[in-house]
Amino acid sequence: MSTPSDTVRRIVIVGAGLAGASAAVALRERGFDGELTLFGQEWHRPYELPALSKGILLGDTDQPDWALDPSHDGEHGIRWCGGTQIVGLRPTDRVVVDASDAEHGYDRLLLATGSSPRRLPVDGGDLPGLHLLRRLDDALALRERLVAGARVVIVGAGWIGCEVAAAARKHDARVTMVDPLPLPLHAVLGDEVAAVFRDLHADNGVELRLGVAVDGFEGEGDTVRSVRLADGTRLEADVVVVGVGAAPRVRLAEQAGLTLAGGGVAVDAALRTSVSEIYAAGDIAAHAHPRYPQRVRVEHWANAKGQGTHVAGSLLGGEDPYSASPYFFSDQYDLGCEYRGLTDPRTAQLVVRGSLAAREFIAFWLRDSRVAAAMNVNSWGDGESLQALVDSGRQVTADQLVSGDLGELAGDTAAS
Repeated sequence: MSTPSDTVRRIVIVGAGLAGASAAVALRERGFDGELTLFGQEWHRPYELPALSKGILLGDTDQPDWALDPSHDGEHGIRWCGGTQIVGLRPTDRVVVDASDAEHGYDRLLLATGSSPRRLPVDGGDLPGLHLLRRLDDALALRERLVAGARVVIVGAGWIGCEVAAAARKHDARVTMVDPLPLPLHAVLGDEVAAVFRDLHADNGVELRLGVAVDGFEGEGDTVRSVRLADGTRLEADVVVVGVGAAPRVRLAEQAGLTLAGGGVAVDAALRTSVSEIYAAGDIAAHAHPRYPQRVRVEHWANAKGQGTHVAGSLLGGEDPYSASPYFFSDQYDLGCEYRGLTDPRTAQLVVRGSLAAREFIAFWLRDSRVAAAMNVNSWGDGESLQALVDSGRQVTADQLVSGDLGELAGDTAAS
């Protein structure tokens, strides 16, 4: 573990999402007792995002899990500055500038600015009545509209779109999901596993318009009335949700001359940017991961939390690489799943243990006879074994994965 350096007395964190808040808490836990300032644009205290498209939209809770509670201000001495936008960064002066032109000096800086939801570049794509889901207020506002009989059109059949569809159906809304790809989650899961999610949503009453793009939105003021598809179809709507991915917020880094790569801010294995006093974590970090040949940039909860916690050590002089595999989870209707690893399903060998039809299985994606990624669907208890198989890189056979003892195989993996 790294120890606090006498030369690091002021640490500034720009971005009060999960990565930034996790870093702030971890810095205090590691013994850093200098000035620690966390800037965030929202007035809400830092929180975790998964509940936005799950528990909050479902109506199971009104609050997310908070990443920073009031005790961190007092007992832990973290200066949280909500409702503050940082608009400038001068690395040579070690200063960030907020929207009121106030300057804030630092010895070390962490950029954890996260992502913004994308809008579609089509007619009506900037209508204010379109719902985007990225913040707590977005989720609360959308939940108010998910009522019985409401015509809800969801543009995008990725993880967010699928979870919103499941929540809307729980509230008995009439749901149509649109995506230009042939299946929900197709780019992540490939043909066979993505077909499971197509059937899941169809069986739960979602009308699927797949393989067709959106051509435009029509409405008045803050009310969207319809969605126009490229094939000429017009979908009447009371509520339209756009879930077509997110764009990393890299403007500060780009204007300051930091190196960009892999769709984000280039960082080394320890999450340091091209400027030695500046680090990046979470959605914006294009990470030189020690186990992957390409830079890895992941927009998921576990990555933000893991990198935020890890980068605290780097800010205090540590050089340990961040080596955790990507991980995410999803809940839709009566289906729960966890995904570990990283791969392209188009070039990986799919091996299935269990039954796709019963929606109770483990999917493995193999490259060079090694488990590049694994996803358990309504199948629990093997998480540690799956993690070990993904992390180890040991060669395995399809037969071993289908019918072997995963605990023993993971144990062999850990020992190899």
